[in-house]
Amino acid sequence: MLVHPQFDPIALAIGPVALHWYGLMYAVAFLSFVAVGKRQVARMAAWPPPLGERWQRHDPDDMLVWGMLGVVLGGRLGYVLFYQPAFYAEHPAQIVAVWQGGMSFHGGLIGVLLALAWYARRRGLAFFQVMDFVAPCVPLGLAAGRLGNFINGELWGRVADPSLPWAMVFPQVDSQPRHPSQLYQMALEGVLLFVVLWWFAWRPRPVGQVSAVFLMGYGVLRFVAEYFREPDSYLGLLSLGLSMGQWLSLPMVVAGAMLWRHAARHAATP
Repeated sequence: MLVHPQFDPIALAIGPVALHWYGLMYAVAFLSFVAVGKRQVARMAAWPPPLGERWQRHDPDDMLVWGMLGVVLGGRLGYVLFYQPAFYAEHPAQIVAVWQGGMSFHGGLIGVLLALAWYARRRGLAFFQVMDFVAPCVPLGLAAGRLGNFINGELWGRVADPSLPWAMVFPQVDSQPRHPSQLYQMALEGVLLFVVLWWFAWRPRPVGQVSAVFLMGYGVLRFVAEYFREPDSYLGLLSLGLSMGQWLSLPMVVAGAMLWRHAARHAATP
């Protein structure tokens, strides 16, 4: 069986300044957002007018600023409200201690939606035009975040069959073989979802459909990955034997399906 390497959480230290792996993964996520966004602008420039004329090369940089604010505030508040409300009600000062970990993707998504709604208003664009642009820019950042989880040895998987070639022991947990679920999520919600969205958004689509594919794709892939991820000890499995991550993913799938149907009915390209 494989054994988790127990990486040092500090990637680089220069004197009193320490760069943590998780912080580095956030930087990679934000840089990947801008890189993919600028590639989006470049390929949209080949679309017939006015489809490719609504985006400018500075848009990904501007959206990143708003998106960073949304993902950090929304991700933290989502974790506080969805996962440990009782603890943070008793220790409110700990809410701002983001360096200790504790971020929720679903909360971050809500934060990003609100931040980009404001950006769309400022730019005079429809909300789902902005979200369709953003959707393919997100998954590689999610992949970086899951890699950070793996490096930190957190969010480990459920107990696996010892004969599984890639079953891994996480010494900080116990001596049982487990699924490296962080890497599953990196591959599914990150790399695979990016490939699907990048391919789907290659040509103009009805407004909202790229966003719909993101919602349905992430929701389904996260739901599947949760079967291999150890539920949070303070929550365990909830109704119907599903985890919190699965219950939060189901509304995403439903919302994505409804958005796809709405976009198909209107069939108006961006």
